[in-house]
Amino acid sequence: MSIMLNRSWLGILGCCIALAAQAQDSPADFTTQMPLTLSGEGPWYRLDLPLAVQLHARQTDLSDLRVFNAAGEAQAYSLTLAQPAVGESLPLHELKAFPLYDAADAGSAVPNVRVQSNANGTLVQVQPPSQLEAGEEVRRGWLLDASAIKKPLQQLILDWSSEQDGFQRFSIEASDDLQHWQTWGEGQVARLSFADERVEQREVELPGLRARYLRLLWLSPQGAPVLTSAQVQSLDASIPPAPLAWSAPLSGNRLKDAEYSWQLPMGLNVERVQVQLDEANSLAPVLLSGRRESSLPWQPLSSGLLYRLSQNGQDVLQDQLPLPGQVVQQLKLTVDDRGGGLGAQAPMVRYAVRSTQLVFLARGAGPYTLALGNPTVKAASLPLATLIPDFNPKRLENLGQAQVEDGTLVTAPSAVLTPAPPVTDWKKIGLWAVLLLSVAFLAAMAFSLSRKPSVKS
Repeated sequence: MSIMLNRSWLGILGCCIALAAQAQDSPADFTTQMPLTLSGEGPWYRLDLPLAVQLHARQTDLSDLRVFNAAGEAQAYSLTLAQPAVGESLPLHELKAFPLYDAADAGSAVPNVRVQSNANGTLVQVQPPSQLEAGEEVRRGWLLDASAIKKPLQQLILDWSSEQDGFQRFSIEASDDLQHWQTWGEGQVARLSFADERVEQREVELPGLRARYLRLLWLSPQGAPVLTSAQVQSLDASIPPAPLAWSAPLSGNRLKDAEYSWQLPMGLNVERVQVQLDEANSLAPVLLSGRRESSLPWQPLSSGLLYRLSQNGQDVLQDQLPLPGQVVQQLKLTVDDRGGGLGAQAPMVRYAVRSTQLVFLARGAGPYTLALGNPTVKAASLPLATLIPDFNPKRLENLGQAQVEDGTLVTAPSAVLTPAPPVTDWKKIGLWAVLLLSVAFLAAMAFSLSRKPSVKS
């Protein structure tokens, strides 16, 4: 009898699964559909979601994202969302620093040095060319030894001594063998005295790549200052973080003197804000606050010094503020007007979130459509290791590419907001009837068995 009951319950479970299969998502359930263009080899395709596309979602975590084929069938997919950086602490490493000297009239040529290292690649000594005599050399930059760090380099933190305050601008190069160098852009640090206060900017963002050695070459003809400390933060992860996705410029409102606010389209995990500084020689210590809605109090998110200054015929610009990555929908900037303020009108801002990556398994005939905009559906994203058997991070580089077709955005606000007229689904009613009759039959059978007297041996 127990075997019969178990089989009956399996039948009921099968009915429940069949009922669930009737409730599949369809493109009409979403307010926004965007055709996708595929290239490369499938069946898996990868798409870096632009921020403008993400803003069409009705759920902050993009749980309402789907991919459909030409027959309207939902595709299996994985959505990699960057985690907020709240409470994130990256390991900090002290680097050995070696000065790089060259002749005072060498111009912008890279200094020629003699390097001595041990068997592990750790630098022991860096010497200038022997032909340089005392008084003829100038300190052009610094060579930093990061050979002991086996993880991607995220941020460089410098301290220095100099006779005068000001900006320090330098190029950044990376190498693994001290022979071949890769450009990592430019860095800028600053030490300024402002309104009886001292303001420092010591951090320089790195691209999140691995390198054994860093070379910093100063761009000003005065030469490099004396570095008293060089530290680097490394990523405690096997995959560098995704690049930032930036918004279009956003206009704001002036709340009162030296205070401005901006309304974001939806709650977002904002990682960085860029304030547009139109006027030359602008200098403003600022405090940036945020909140999710108007009924909540403002919470401080970041502070710093924004400036656009002319130095040696070039603009020196610092217009970005890092944020902890928590969800905000409103931003407020409070400016210390002792620096002259930022004007009567609220400056334009751009905000950035971590890029979000979509990987889907193409099944059935194309074309394929990306759909967003449904506040009620549940998340359907799978882990990458489930979507791609034998997954490893390097496989992502070889996947096919998907792109949102330009100018093909289709919106249907009434698809979700306006309920469709009720339609009698006789098939579903029949399935429910079978399910209820089966339950009633099992209940009657169990009741009958419970009343039957036991047979004595």
